[in-house]
Order: sequence, then C-alpha cells, then structure tokens
Amino acid sequence: MNTQMAYLIGMILGNGEVHKNNDTTTISIEIPHKNLMDDEGREVSIYVKSSLVDIRNIIEPLIGYKLPISENKRATSFSFTMQNEEYTMREILRFIGDKKHHSSMVMNQELFSMTNEEKQALLRGLADVTGYIRKTNIAYGQEGQHRVYIEVPGNWQMVIDIANMLKDLNIPVQTIDFGHPNFRDSNLKKYNAGKPLYWKKEHQLKIWANEFLPIGFNISHKQKSLEKYAQELTLHLTKEQTHQFYWEKAAKTRIKLHHPMENDASLPEKIRGKHYNSWTELAKDLGYYK
Repeated sequence: MNTQMAYLIGMILGNGEVHKNNDTTTISIEIPHKNLMDDEGREVSIYVKSSLVDIRNIIEPLIGYKLPISENKRATSFSFTMQNEEYTMREILRFIGDKKHHSSMVMNQELFSMTNEEKQALLRGLADVTGYIRKTNIAYGQEGQHRVYIEVPGNWQMVIDIANMLKDLNIPVQTIDFGHPNFRDSNLKKYNAGKPLYWKKEHQLKIWANEFLPIGFNISHKQKSLEKYAQELTLHLTKEQTHQFYWEKAAKTRIKLHHPMENDASLPEKIRGKHYNSWTELAKDLGYYK
C-alpha cells in the first residue's frame, strides 16, 4: 500500500463500478458535477478538468498507461482495464470486498491498519467523488457554521467505515443523516401522503469544514471552497466546539413517531425493526462509537 493506491481505492469506494470478464477487469469512476456552478459562479466542469492533471499523476503510474477521460456538463468519467491476474488489480478487488458497485463495496479491514497519511489519501479520493462543500451546507441555518457533506447512496456499512476511519485520524463526524424512516420521514408526512419509500435516500456524513482540512480535496474548486469556509467557520465557532465526538457531548434526543417502515427488508438486519430517536443511537448500533 502507498498513498497513490489508497487514493485510488477511495475513489472506487466512493463512486466506482467493476466490470469483470474472463481475462480482464475494467473499473470505471465518475466524478459528478453536483452543481454546474460553484458558490463563486465558477463552472465546475472546468475546475474538475484542471484537477485531472494531479489525479492522472496519481493513478497512471499504478495502471501503467494514460488514463482515458470523458466529460460532459454533469460528470467527468474515466476507466481503466487490467488483466485479472495482475497484482494491482487483484489487490484493488480485495480491498473493496470484491464487489461490483460502490453501493455494496466494503473496506477491507487491512485498510484500517494503513498509515495515517494513507488513510487521509483514501478519504481524499472518496471525498473527491462523493464529498461536497457549499454555502448551503450550514448547520441549523446558522451563519458561518459550514460543513462538508459526504454522500453515500444505500451503503450502510460504508457510512460506518468512513466514520471510523475519520475517528482513527481524530476527526469527529458532526452528524450523520441516515437514509432511515425515523430521520428522513420522522413525522410520517410522506408516508401518510402515499409515499412509503420516501425515506430511502442517500446517507450523509457531515463534518465541520475546519475539521476536514487534514483530508481536503484534489478537486480544486472543492479545496478552494473548503479553505474559504473553514476560515469563515472559525469566526463563529471555536475549536473546542467543533472538535467533539458525539459521545463527548450531552445527548440530545427528540422523540420521534414510530414509522411502519422500520421493518423494511432493505434495512440491515441488526437495526431492522428497531426505533431510533437519535442518529447517535443508530450509529452506535452499526459500529460507530468510542
């Protein structure tokens, strides 16, 4: 393992797909342009394109050839193909649990034994493809309380793996907005309106901007926004206020209505049928705790 491989693994875990044939395997990765323009009116696709030089310098030595890239207004995509028996490909597949889609990939436990620098690189790769920082990502509507969002579609274990790797680096998660009926439809408004599956949304890990600086982004417009908003945040919150894990803070619980979909078959077995009044209760059951 090295930082280059860790970064690539992070990108695959964040938004990768695997297509395996008898002799070769192709891995494709997409960098979404969440918004066409950033908060400063800069065209996102142009900034992603300018960042590809650094990304190519990381990935191309691993795959042994020039990385083919395609782009449109909504996303920048690239893929690479290697022989199945090549060591690099076998290691990549092992590190992602030999899964085909990021929605089902898991971090091999060996990744938690990497150096801190390698863990930072993995999380940076993941954040480049599924992390966002925008002016609207503020907490509780309060001025300056900026956060990074890491969005994880459908993959419950990945949420906890990311949270625990951040914990290894002494970076607390401010909150996790789980795609769970107790949190995405807590008052049953959508359920009663005939939308029983409304709650099935992506999970969102939210981290204070200043706490995320040790990870950062290789995508230039994201990094510029991170640095700007982290600086703004320090005018409103102290380090003592942002550097707190949930188990170090007073518990805040708001009683939620029981939701008929708490037994949905798509929920992990260990939490299926359980009712949660706080995201921290759910996170603890899934494995994110002191």
